[in-house]
Amino acid sequence: QVELIESGGGLVQYGGSLRLSCAVSGSLDNILGMGWFRRGPGKEREFVAAIGWNAGDTYYSDSVKGRFTISKNIGVNTIVLQMNSLEPEDTAEYYCARSQRPRVQVIPFSTNYMFPSLYQYWGRRTQVTVSS
Repeated sequence: QVELIESGGGLVQYGGSLRLSCAVSGSLDNILGMGWFRRGPGKEREFVAAIGWNAGDTYYSDSVKGRFTISKNIGVNTIVLQMNSLEPEDTAEYYCARSQRPRVQVIPFSTNYMFPSLYQYWGRRTQVTVSS
């Protein structure tokens, strides 16, 4: 049974840093990629960052590019989102997500990573609050 558990959220001041972790339990077979999404107060869910599982290619939204870094630690089955230079606009619930490689259809992760529909498993979220 696949389970994603986020941790590392909290309250931080403007310009500060946080490190989010997503522990992946269960089978690691056929993972296409992993992603982080967020939902701010009164906002729609939005893509934040993603990483291809095999090649380790990374992708970021324009709003976090240069400030956030996504990485994976296979040894402990964890995806990490390092967030630097945090802004009040980063305040949100952050979700970790996992995309499975389809059995038949080939879906390029490099052109679909930003779509929530690509991901079949989701964590329960961790709250990030940035004070001004």
